Amino acid sequence: MRVIVYDRTCVRTRGHLTPFWASGSMLYRGLGRIDATHGVSSWDEAFAWLAARPTPITEVQYWGHGTWGGAWIAAERFDADALSPASRWRAPLDAVRERLAPDALVWFRTCETLGTPRGIDFGERLADFLAARVAGHTYVIGFHQSGLHGLAPGIRADWAPDEGVAEGTAEAPTRAKSSRPWAPRTITCLHGQVPAAWFSRGLG
Repeated sequence: MRVIVYDRTCVRTRGHLTPFWASGSMLYRGLGRIDATHGVSSWDEAFAWLAARPTPITEVQYWGHGTWGGAWIAAERFDADALSPASRWRAPLDAVRERLAPDALVWFRTCETLGTPRGIDFGERLADFLAARVAGHTYVIGFHQSGLHGLAPGIRADWAPDEGVAEGTAEAPTRAKSSRPWAPRTITCLHGQVPAAWFSRGLG
């Protein structure tokens, strides 16, 4: 089973993007790229829906907002802290992990999520925790989606921590670069796969 989860709360603020995510996910389903799509208003709802899928999940795409090291649904940020045993999301994430097929992919189609050391740490820790491949972007994304990288469990990131940073530093970023056709690792929103060559092979 391949699924898309999207933020259904971005209707009157934050770019008014929910209608685009909803229609885009239906287009993907019509093209046979996914098997189910679901709009959510919280991470609790997202994790519960994923954990309730009747067959193993081979791919999850999340469409919503992101910032360095995290992804948002409304005002809720999903980041590396969610993997802590003390997190209220740890048990729901354990349930999601149980529904993932071997070599499953979790792809954040969100701005900046895998950028800077915070993003790299999140991606590496999530891949290890879920025993799944994790992909995401280091740039602000729109029609063009740049800085696409992937990680597998046990593999460390091989991209620069400051990739996609327009202002500030990797440790203290203040603005991310916008995606462009000529930027590194660029696809468009019409592309439905992460190229296999774009997954890190590790640092050594």
